[in-house]
Parts: sequence; structure tokens; C-alpha cells
Amino acid sequence: MHPENIHNESYDFDTLSKAHNELKKFVILNNHQTKSIDFSNPEAVLHLNKALLKHHYKITDWNLPDNYLCPPIPGRVDYIHVLNDLLTSDEILKDIKGLDIGVGANCIYPILGSQIYNWEMVGADIDQVAVKSAQSNVKLTKNLAKNIEIRLQNDNANIFQGVIKDKEYYHFTMCNPPFHSSKEEATKGTLRKLKSLHDSESLELNFGGQSNELWCNGGEALFIKRMIKQSVQFKTQVGWFTTLASKKENLPKLIKQLDKLKTTHHVIKMSQGNKKSRIIAWKFNEY
Repeated sequence: MHPENIHNESYDFDTLSKAHNELKKFVILNNHQTKSIDFSNPEAVLHLNKALLKHHYKITDWNLPDNYLCPPIPGRVDYIHVLNDLLTSDEILKDIKGLDIGVGANCIYPILGSQIYNWEMVGADIDQVAVKSAQSNVKLTKNLAKNIEIRLQNDNANIFQGVIKDKEYYHFTMCNPPFHSSKEEATKGTLRKLKSLHDSESLELNFGGQSNELWCNGGEALFIKRMIKQSVQFKTQVGWFTTLASKKENLPKLIKQLDKLKTTHHVIKMSQGNKKSRIIAWKFNEY
């Protein structure tokens, strides 16, 4: 993980349970006789997230509607620190404003950006339930409202248009795009994850995530291609455009598209345990 990530060490379940008492009932001894939780149990993961947010990030409370994505906090923190590195390299150190595309019901990136670096954040989503949940999560902690605004994207065809207002400027945009190209592909991926957690052939499918969170036509590659294409229209209003890119086989075509647009771009590798990912970041040189 990023060297600034406070989650580089194992979870201290005793301390976390003190921060959020409801976590206690989900703490178990694993095969190594150390304290853990059943990471295939959505309720256990939800309460672990609540404990992490309360203990480390001074969040009063945090909730999710049923069947919405419950994000792993450590990996999300890594993305925030990578963005800070990008901004620091440009000597942008204060009064930073960022935009999270696809903020989700969890609102996790704006919350972390606000609490770690005191960034001003806008989060946008096409899902009305997600928008209302994100707004609710902001209201639950008193000091978040001064830094975070949540907006509804009314047009599925647009990524930035309809969200970025005239004369607004963002030092960065960020995105965790839909990974899969279909519901079937998403289901198979989830079953693989559950089998790796339980090492069992008979598993009940149980995961969070709405369709727009998990898949879209063309999957991750097509979504990011659209994002790159549409970023041109907002090149004077954004410093760094960034997005997660989970599938490295998609990189060559995306880099070719960025080269064609004569952008400055980076591919920044990230790793959390066995999970490998990367962030693609680009900016338009004349701006």
C-alpha cells in the first residue's frame, strides 16, 4: 500500500470494537488463531467499515441501503494518497477541490478526501437512491457538510456534462468505474471472490452492488474510453482527470487514445494484498 496509508498494518479488532461496539459480535478467531471477521458476510464488512470510519476518520455514523456496494476502506485510502502525490508534484498544496464520478451510496471518496486532507469534494451519481444515501452520510457527521456536495447526474450518456458547472474548476476528478460488461460476468466474478474466501464449492451468492455500480455495456474499457473522450470538453476546468483501471489488458488502447489527444499521462500501480489495480491519470498540457 501507499506509505502514508494507515491501514498497512493488520486490523486491531479490540480498538475498532471500542470505536463501534456492534463490530464485536462479528469478530472471530480465524485458522491462524488471530482475530478477524468473515469477509464474505456483508453485515460483518459493513460494521468493520463503520468501525474504521469512526476510529480513524472521526465519522459519527455511516450507513448503506440494502444491496449497495460496501467498499474496502484501505484501497480507497490508497487512491486518495495517490491523488495527493499528483497534486503535490504540481505544487498544489491547499484549497483543493475534487470531483468523484460515481460517488455511490457509500460516499467514501469524498468522506476520506475531506477527513484526511480537508479537500472540498463534489460527488456525482446517476442513481437517485445512491445520491440520497450519500447526502445522508454527509449529514451524519457535522463537519462534512462544509466540504462535501452531492449532485445527481440526470443523463446517463454524460460523465462530466451536467455535473461540472460553468466557471467551476476542479484540481482533479476521480472514478471507480463499473468493472464488468454484464450481470453474468459480475456474478461469476463475485463467486470467484467468495470461493477464495471460503475455499468451498457450494456457496450462496451474496453480494452488494447495483447494476450501475457493477457493470455497464462494454465494461470498464468502454467507460474509460468515453471518459477520456468527454474530458476534452472540460480540459480548462480540470487539472488531473483520473480513474481506476482494474484490467491491465485494457491499458494499451487507453494509452493510445491519450497519446492521440497529446495529454500528459501516468499509470500508477496499486496493490492491496492479492488485489492488483492501477490509476490512469491524464491532463491537457496547455492547461
